[in-house]
This record gives sequence, C-alpha cells and structure tokens, in this order.
Amino acid sequence: ACYAASAVGYLTGRPGVCLVVSGPGFLHALGGMANATMNCWPLIVIGGSSDRNQETMGAFQEFPQVEAGRLYNKLSVRPSSLEVIPAVIEKAVRTSLYGRPGSCYIDIPGDFVNLQVNKSSVKYVECCPPPPVSMAEHSAVSEAAFIIARSKQPLLIIGKGAAYSHAENNIRKLVDLCGLPFLPTPMAKGVAPDNHPNCVAAARSMALQHADVIILLGARLNWILHFGLPPRFRQDAKFIQIDICAEELGNNVRPAAILLGDINAVTKQLLEEFNERPFKYPSDSEWWKRLREKITNNEERSKGLALQKSLPMNYYTVFHHIRELIPKDCILVSEGANTMDIGRTMLPNYYPRQRLDAGTFGTMGVGLGFAIAAAMVAKDQTPEKRVVCIEGDSAFGFSGMEVETICRYNLPILIIIVNNNGIYTGLDADAWKEVLKSGDPATCVPPVSLLPNSHYEEIMSAFGGKGYFVKTPEELQSALKASVTDKQTPSLINVMIDPHSERKKQEFPWLTRSSL
Repeated sequence: ACYAASAVGYLTGRPGVCLVVSGPGFLHALGGMANATMNCWPLIVIGGSSDRNQETMGAFQEFPQVEAGRLYNKLSVRPSSLEVIPAVIEKAVRTSLYGRPGSCYIDIPGDFVNLQVNKSSVKYVECCPPPPVSMAEHSAVSEAAFIIARSKQPLLIIGKGAAYSHAENNIRKLVDLCGLPFLPTPMAKGVAPDNHPNCVAAARSMALQHADVIILLGARLNWILHFGLPPRFRQDAKFIQIDICAEELGNNVRPAAILLGDINAVTKQLLEEFNERPFKYPSDSEWWKRLREKITNNEERSKGLALQKSLPMNYYTVFHHIRELIPKDCILVSEGANTMDIGRTMLPNYYPRQRLDAGTFGTMGVGLGFAIAAAMVAKDQTPEKRVVCIEGDSAFGFSGMEVETICRYNLPILIIIVNNNGIYTGLDADAWKEVLKSGDPATCVPPVSLLPNSHYEEIMSAFGGKGYFVKTPEELQSALKASVTDKQTPSLINVMIDPHSERKKQEFPWLTRSSL
C-alpha cells in the first residue's frame, strides 16, 4: 500500500496517502516511506498509535513511531490536539511537495478517535497552493550555455527529476535545437522518446566515459551514474548541474556551472539563451560518428540474441516478442534482477512518467504496488491506457498475493513473469533432482535457486483472472495477443526461460548494479 501511494505521488504530482495501523503496521510502511524520500516522490503516511495515557506502560503495539519516522521522512509529527489536525495535514502536504519532494508521517494516537471538540475551535486552513517555481540566476544560465557551446563531446543526462517536473516539451526542444546526444536514467526514459535519433542509451558506457561536458537535468551523481568519477567518467569532464535542491549541487564532483531551480523552468531559460545565441552541435562530428558506431554494434549484438531459436528461450528473445506486441503507450512497471536490467535496454519508452522500477533505492517488492497505483491513476485519467508489469520470478514473490487486489478491483493489468527458476540463475528440473540426491534441500540447494517450473499463473487463475504458462515463442505470442486484446480481465503470463540465461557481456562487469 505504501509503495502504491508513493507511485501515485510521482504519477500525479500530488501526494498519495497511505493509512496504516500502529506498531508493526507502521514498521511495514517504513520501506515505502524511505523509498519515496530516496526517489523524491511526495507521500503522506497516517499511522494509528497507542493511547497517550498508556505510553511507557507496554500498550498494545506501542512503539516510538514519531521518532522512528524522522529517519525516513521530511516531516514526522503528532498533532498536539484535535483542533490542530487540519493545520498539521496542510503542513505535511506542503512539505511533501515543496522543494525536493518526499514522504511525511502523521501520527494519530488511539485516544484521539473518540475525542470530541467544539467545531468552532478547530483551526481550519486552506490547502496549500502548488509549489513555487524557482529559476536559476541569469549569469549561471549564460555560463552554462557558454560551456555547452564550446564542448567537443557533449552529453545531456535526463533524470527522473525532469520527468517529475513535466519538462518533456522543453527538453525535447533543447535536444532538437542544439543537436545534443542524450542519455536517460531508467525512470526518465520517455521524457525524450527512446527512438529519438539523439538518444545514445545503447552506447551508455562509451557516452559516459568519453563526454567532456555533461549536463545533468534532474539527475543525481549517485551510484546510478557512478558518482561522476573515473573510470566511468573522464577525469577532466565538466559537469553542468541543474537541480531543485541546493544541497545536491556539488555532490561528489565540483560542477563547472550550477543552476538551482525547477527543471522545466531552467530548461526554458537555456532555450531562451540558445535562441538569442544559437548553437547547434554538428551531427557529422567525430563524437557522433563514434557514438553511432557503438549504438549499431550493441543493437546488433542484442538483435542476435533476440532472434535465437533455441529452447528454453533467453531474456532477449522474450523481450523481443513483448516489445512487438504490447501497446507503445502502456505504463511499464519493471522489477527484478536481470529482468529489470535487460528489460530497460530492450523495451523502449516513448512518453514520460510511464516507466516505474526499483529506482534510486534499488527496492525489491515495489512491482505490484506500483502496477496497482498506475492502473488506478490510469482508470481515473486515461482509461484506455494499459499497465504492463514485468517481474522476475523472485521479484514476484515479494508481493505476488496482490494479484487478489488486482482481481478484486478488476484492474486489467498484464503481469509477465520472466521465470528462470531463481535469482540471476536457477536450476532446471533435472539439475534440481540431482542436487536433491545430495541430501536435505535446506543444506544442498543453492540459496539463489527457486523451485523449478513453478506455476505462478495459477495464482491469477485462482482469483478469476487469466493465467498462461508458456515455454516457446509461439506460446508467448499467443498469450500476449490474448492478454492485450482483453481489456477487461487481469492476466498473468508465466514465461519459462533458460535458467542460465544472462545479460550480454558488459564492458565493466564489476559495476552491473549501476544499470538500475
């Protein structure tokens, strides 16, 4: 529920609200609060707590919730009385939205529930206005434009902060006006469409390693971008950092220019600067030539893997067929190890805020909550839009029973489980039997292995949805066509792949985590 509420905040720009019970209920929501704050998504969590007059007495589910909540939230507060609840709610909503968005926690003691007050004493306040839009200093914008115009090997990195800011129109104009190569971070895919000729996602490692000027649009130099440090970046690379949070500016690398402000507003400032002093990076430069060669090479390698006819199927074959048959405007939820990693490169996004995954915190267990949130938002705003949730088998295990929630509310979500019988690698049925000959499974089965050929699709069937168990490309195509055509019924396709299927060889194998 907490993961779902946080995704509502990201998709709508207003905080989703999660209501939890005291003690363990509050503790189980901490993961969602932390995930929202790390991803910079607005969220409100309201938690019940034990009666105030029973504090320190060992009350039912007694726990220091306000104190614990401070580690994970921008604001963690208990109203001092019933009269101030509206003011506290307003502050929590405002705090969740203003500046860098994040989670806020409000604690409601049990004895508040039956208290009564005179209505005239309640301090009603109006809902907060939308967050103020801040812009960068003009001199900083001019300095950034000057650096970009003199770059030899520029790279624009688009972060999910740009997606949250709804900066897609201005960013696309900037890319087209200046001819800049761009690279999206995972949840920024679609801010500029993945099929845009300037997208260099297929040459990610090379683009990062050799760019001399890097413009960060709502992207942080954290582990996802290798902290901006060698060997993944040039020692002398110049960074232009654009962020809404002043404390983020200068983290890990000293920027050549800093532009503090709303991503959309600052991008518009850059556009105005380049309209006054036109700059177009030459499309026939040596940098573009090298990038295009790398893109072609990597795409050919992926295509070769995707077209393999051998059985069981590999990841690339599965994603090839998924890409061909799912709607181009669907909301993609992706969760898993190799499933999320390879899916990011194989499944394009054409529109902003239509990819949800493990995010900055690398959180597993978010998939079905995110899918439910996306389906509810779509139902309210764009009823024809489909939600496709692609899970690894281990990832599905974290929240698989939410299939009942999906069926209960009749949300036409398509879940695809890419099942390799384990985490990263598993065992096929024959290898599993051989391992069991060694003794007790608790001591001899590899800890990353799951039961082979588990029929997860039967969970969906049990609750009234449609389940498919597929082993071949033909079966996968048939199940996909049936699921996409049926816009009323939830469905789950359990796709068996080679337990030893892996990513294509990486240039920096010790840093594959960073592909999140």
